[in-house]
Amino acid sequence: MTIGVIGVNHLCPIDLREKISFTHTKKIEALHTLKAKHIDEVIILSTCNRSEIYIWDRDLESKMQEAKAFYESFFQCAEIEAYLIYKTGLEAVSHLYHVAAGLDSIVIGEDQILGQVKEAWELAINERASGKMLNKIFREAVSTSKAIKHTLKISENPLSISSVAVKFLKEKMQGLEHKRILMIGIGKMSKLVIKYLEEEKVDRIYASNRSHQRAVEIGTIYPNIVPIDYKDRYTVLGEVDAVVCATSSPHVVMQAKDMPKVTKPLFMVDIALPRDIDPKIGHMPDTKVYDIDDLKTICEESNQKRILLSQEAKKIIVQKVEEIEEWMELAQVDRTLQLLNEKKNEIQKSTLDSIYKKTDLSFKDKEIIDKVVEAALKNLLKTPAVNIKKIKDKSQRENYIKVVEELFEL
Repeated sequence: MTIGVIGVNHLCPIDLREKISFTHTKKIEALHTLKAKHIDEVIILSTCNRSEIYIWDRDLESKMQEAKAFYESFFQCAEIEAYLIYKTGLEAVSHLYHVAAGLDSIVIGEDQILGQVKEAWELAINERASGKMLNKIFREAVSTSKAIKHTLKISENPLSISSVAVKFLKEKMQGLEHKRILMIGIGKMSKLVIKYLEEEKVDRIYASNRSHQRAVEIGTIYPNIVPIDYKDRYTVLGEVDAVVCATSSPHVVMQAKDMPKVTKPLFMVDIALPRDIDPKIGHMPDTKVYDIDDLKTICEESNQKRILLSQEAKKIIVQKVEEIEEWMELAQVDRTLQLLNEKKNEIQKSTLDSIYKKTDLSFKDKEIIDKVVEAALKNLLKTPAVNIKKIKDKSQRENYIKVVEELFEL
């Protein structure tokens, strides 16, 4: 089968994950780079907890090796090899379905991953990197995830990295009521953090973002938000009890060298990847720094309530993967027949060109000959095409396809 996935997930150490994290610009560059390597179809899924490349290609093994080499060269990160996920065929399809349903996440059944899968797929379509095969598989993965969430209510009580981060902070600080928090970054994750902080009745949230207007806009939604100029983010540290960072910056936004002296306990939670907070800050007096991987203990506690539901979800996925397997097998026949038809068209054109060079025929005569030659070639291919589609035995059908492709050099 000609589908595969290669990459890393949350089991890979964060210092390596952040090295191979794709920014939006890098994703576009990578899609075009991989397509330039003559990979038929490719989609890149990159989140704070995973970096994966999905491939569809007739010469899968060769192209998977190309993708592996790409990871190491594009990010200059040879040590990532030890953590790479490498799956092909139905195992790769099943992996995608589990990812889309949130079953391969730190937070089982998390909501954000489905949107991230859709965004990855849409970007690949826009960049002309994805085609019929991956489009169908991703579409079915998204539909299956929606069905699981609707049927099993696995996300009825929404959990996300943002909600877990707030819960984690609440535990570390023994409550958040009347606390003051600095929020750096005003993206999707940050807005969720702010929502959950509001529910904890914090006293004040200082909001800072490179685009100050976005901090101002979020301040119009919540009355206790104070927009702070990005350049002033260090100056308010003395007034807050905690900092939460969630930007899309490719570099750290809180540098150890720029940190003022802290005179009271300061908790800093970094849920970005690449990380926003310089880890050296955690070694400073009265300062504690936590990243995504530190949230796993909270996630494990929350996941216990979802494990039983996830077992049911996996049963649904098994059934759906069997359905897509049947579709892929028939699609492979169609693809081979399409290639055979293209070969027929080449033969037809070269034959007619040869005839017309050696004869002086009228336009009407050429039309007649065109139809006769085309009909003859179609009849020649019709019987084998029909018979291949009738074959029920999977291995026999694959053997026939292989023979046809080799004989006709498709």
